[in-house]
Amino acid sequence: MSPAYEPVIGLEVHAELQTQSKMFCTCRVIDPTDAEPNTAVCPVCAGMPGTLPVVNRMAVEFALRVALALECTINETSVFARKNYFYPDLPKGYQITQYEQPLAEHGRLIIHTSTGERTIRVRRVHLEEDTGKLTHMSGATAVAMAEGSPDNTERPYTLVDLNRAGVPLLEIVSEPDMHSIEEARVYAEGLREILRYVEVNSGDMEKGVIRFEANVSVRPVGELELGKRVEIKNLNSFRALERATAFEIERQSKVLSDGGHVDQETLGWDDIKEQTYSQRSKEEAHDYRYFPEPDLPPLVVDPAWIDRVRLGLPELPHAKYKRFVSEYGLTEYAASRLVESRRVADYFEQAAGSDSVSARSLANWIVGELFALANLAG
Repeated sequence: MSPAYEPVIGLEVHAELQTQSKMFCTCRVIDPTDAEPNTAVCPVCAGMPGTLPVVNRMAVEFALRVALALECTINETSVFARKNYFYPDLPKGYQITQYEQPLAEHGRLIIHTSTGERTIRVRRVHLEEDTGKLTHMSGATAVAMAEGSPDNTERPYTLVDLNRAGVPLLEIVSEPDMHSIEEARVYAEGLREILRYVEVNSGDMEKGVIRFEANVSVRPVGELELGKRVEIKNLNSFRALERATAFEIERQSKVLSDGGHVDQETLGWDDIKEQTYSQRSKEEAHDYRYFPEPDLPPLVVDPAWIDRVRLGLPELPHAKYKRFVSEYGLTEYAASRLVESRRVADYFEQAAGSDSVSARSLANWIVGELFALANLAG
């Protein structure tokens, strides 16, 4: 009889910080989904020789908001590093990120699941820059674009848009503390709530401002040693996160049950076929040849600045959830739905100040009829 397998899941979450300008230059941060390509590009984010980066102070403050909301320890001195790898949408040929000395470490996020409350540890929170966007073209479009070529031959084309290159990006890395698809989704939703509450990210998944990468492995139930993991890249919705993780858990369990072994590799997710596919063997840290960014000094954060940011944080979703249950007598379900959005939670509290209706009736009306009307209205 084949043994039962337990999934082990860790998430890397990349969130764009919605500052006015990019991470290391003064180019505007614009919506790449409706802007003309390559209209927010300068020599710095285009990676021209001789240009020098300068750190965006507001991006650091936004990162501090998130790190403190996740109860992280802030490192007063952190270091930017070069991560060397080639992609056509990374003009410099390397990414400026943080590695050995990140901005923040050792945080946590408390989540509520069908089996109770869980604490998911956050390993690190660090700053980096986003890449550009590639658009792959083939078929009729490629034919039209090839009309100027000598032989008018159909060829595939890839277009590069650098509007997003250099946009401030926050990477939040969890420990491998999740053991079900539900936990992975609830954790991802919880991070999105935090990002919206502290007003650094819109949470608009359709525009790609939050992207998930899931590290997934399985091991026999009761085993403590971690299995070989795969990394599923660039999941841009909760649905994709759930389905890709479920597919990998089932695939890996079958491989091990059949006596095979799981290869450590980087995978993509095909939304149409609903299956993962191999992209490349999984890189280790030494493959990226990290070294301190020579054009940037260490980032030193004043303790007084950290204190100011901490004092400016709003009441966060978990604390608000607990208070709504104890102060207003709401059900756990109603409280959890209300705190998903800071604006909805504030609306509830303003309306609950009236004596004309009970708080529980009001909460039930909001999460029932009002949410249904809002969904119908789009």
